[in-house]
Amino acid sequence: MFHKEKLRELAKKSRILRVLARKYRIHRRQPHWEELLRADRGLWEEALKKAEKGVRVLFPTTIGAYVTGTTLESLLAIALTLRGVRAEVLLCDHLLPACFDCWIGWFKDQRDFAHRGPGKELCSDCFTPSYRMFKTLGIRVHRYSDFISTEDMRETERIASAIPEDEIAGLTIDGLRVGEHALAGTLRFYARGDLGTEPCGETILRRYLAASILTGRVTERLLRREDYRCAIFHHGIYVPQGIMGEVCRKHGVRVVNWNPGYRKNTFIFSHQDTYHHTMMTEPVENWKHMAWNDTLEEELMDYLRSRWQGSRDWIWFHEKPGFDLEEIARQTGIDFSKPSVGLLTSVMWDARLHYPSNAFPSMLDWVFATIEYFRKRPELQLIIRIHPAEIRGTLPSRQRMRDEIARVWPALPENIIVIPPESPVSTYAVMQECDSVIIYNTKTGIELAAMGIPVIVAGEAWVRNKGFALEVADDKQYYTLLDTLPLGRRMTEEKTLLARKYAYHFFFRRMIPLEFMAPTGSNPPFRIELESIRELLPGASKGLDVVCQGILDGGEFIYPAELFGEEGFSPSVESM
Repeated sequence: MFHKEKLRELAKKSRILRVLARKYRIHRRQPHWEELLRADRGLWEEALKKAEKGVRVLFPTTIGAYVTGTTLESLLAIALTLRGVRAEVLLCDHLLPACFDCWIGWFKDQRDFAHRGPGKELCSDCFTPSYRMFKTLGIRVHRYSDFISTEDMRETERIASAIPEDEIAGLTIDGLRVGEHALAGTLRFYARGDLGTEPCGETILRRYLAASILTGRVTERLLRREDYRCAIFHHGIYVPQGIMGEVCRKHGVRVVNWNPGYRKNTFIFSHQDTYHHTMMTEPVENWKHMAWNDTLEEELMDYLRSRWQGSRDWIWFHEKPGFDLEEIARQTGIDFSKPSVGLLTSVMWDARLHYPSNAFPSMLDWVFATIEYFRKRPELQLIIRIHPAEIRGTLPSRQRMRDEIARVWPALPENIIVIPPESPVSTYAVMQECDSVIIYNTKTGIELAAMGIPVIVAGEAWVRNKGFALEVADDKQYYTLLDTLPLGRRMTEEKTLLARKYAYHFFFRRMIPLEFMAPTGSNPPFRIELESIRELLPGASKGLDVVCQGILDGGEFIYPAELFGEEGFSPSVESM
C-alpha cells in the first residue's frame, strides 16, 4: 500500500489522480442522512408534511462540492423543517464558468482553466452528490439551468468579453456590483491581493464576471417566482455568494450568512451581510453593558491563553510555537531592551472588500507607508509579523508579503525586523513585549487589546468602533498618531475591561456552539455526529435554538454564554 505522502505527490502530477482523490473525498465527507432518517422516518415524514404550509427559507448553497457548506446547511434544513419551516435549496448544475470552488492549485497550468473553466474536472463531482443528498431529505432543489437559457449564456459572454479590463471592477448591472464580486472571486482563485503579472489574469477575471452576472440573473428569477422569508448561505462574499446577497437584499429577502467560528464546535451567523462587514457596525449595546465578574474574566483569559497554541480552535498555524524571549531574540535579531512597535499583517487576498474607513487603499500600501515612516525613526524597532496563514492557510498565498517588501526594500534598516510566516516564533510572545501594535484587519487586535496592549487600527479590523482602540481614518491621522509613539503605557483599566467584554462577546457569544459538529482536523473542519434527528428538535441544543430563532424572527445571533456557560449544551429531547 502506498504511503499517503506518496499518493499526494502522485496526485499533484496526475490530473486523473487529482480528480479521483477529490471524488473520493467529497463522497466520503458529504453528509449521509439515510440511516438517521430511516431510524426516525415517521417523525421526519410528519415534519415534512407540516412544513408544506410553513414559511419558506432558501439555502442557495450553489457549490455542492463545498462540503463545509453542504454539511451545515443540510443540518439547518433538517432543524428548520422540524420547526415547521419549508426549506428549499439552489444548486449550480455545471452552469457557472468559474466559482468559489475553483482554485489555481487545482490546475497544473492556469491556461487550462482560462480556456476550459472548471469543466468536468470540478463540476462532475460537485452537483450530483449534493443533489442526491438534498433529495434524500425530501427537500425541493432548484437548479441554475432552470432559470438560464442558451441566449442568456450568449448575452452574458458578450458583456463579459466586451467591457474594457480596467472597467470590470467597477461594473454594476441593475444596481448589482457584479464587477466587485468578480474581482474578489478572481483574487481568491489566484490567492493574491492583486492580479499582478498573472498571464491569464484578465481572461479568468472575465470568467468570474460572467459567473457573477449569471448568478445575479438566476437569483433574480428565482426570487421573482418564489416567496422566501430568508436566504441562508455561507461566506456572503466572492462568487457566487456575494452577488447572491445583493440580489436577496434588493428583493427584500432577509439574508443570513455564516462561517465556522474560531473555537471548535462553533459558528458565526450574521444578518444581511458577511460578518466581515457586520462585526464592524454591530451596536456596542449588544455587549458593552454585560455584567462582568471574575468567572467570566477567568473563562476569557484561559481561552485567550489557549489560542497561543490553538488547543481549543478548529485551525491553528504552528504545532509548537516558540515563547522563549532569549531564543526569539537570537533567531530574529530583536533587541527587547529597546522600545518596539508591532505590526501584524493579514493574508493579502482574503476577504478583500471595500471599506470606507480604511486609511490606505490597500494593506500593502499601509505596510509600505509604515516602513517608510519607521525608516526615519531609528530609535524605535518596528517588528513586522507576517501572518502564518500565508503558507499554512487553506489556500496558501501566491503573493507573499516578504517578497513584496523585498521588492521595494532589498535591505531593510536595522530597526525594522520581519518575522516570516514560516517562523515558529509565537506572535503573542513578541507582541506582549511591544509598546503598541498596529493592525489593518486582523482579529488578533481583539486579543491584544484584551491583554491591555494599545492597538492602532489603520484598516477594517473588528476592534474599530468599539471604544477602546486607537483608530485613524486617513493617512494624515495615521502619521500624527505614529508621531506620539512610543506611548510608554498600557491601556487604562476602563478600556481594558471594555476590550475584555468585547473579546468575550466575540469569542463566546457570537461564536455559537453546535455540539454535534465534531472536529476532523482536516478539510472540512467538522463532521456531523448525531444518534438521532431528535437531537435537532427545539429544546435539544441551546446553540441550535439561538440559530433557528435568529433565522426565523431576525433576532440577534448571540449565544448568552454568560448564562449558559461556555458550552451549555442541553440534554437530548426525550422520545416523542
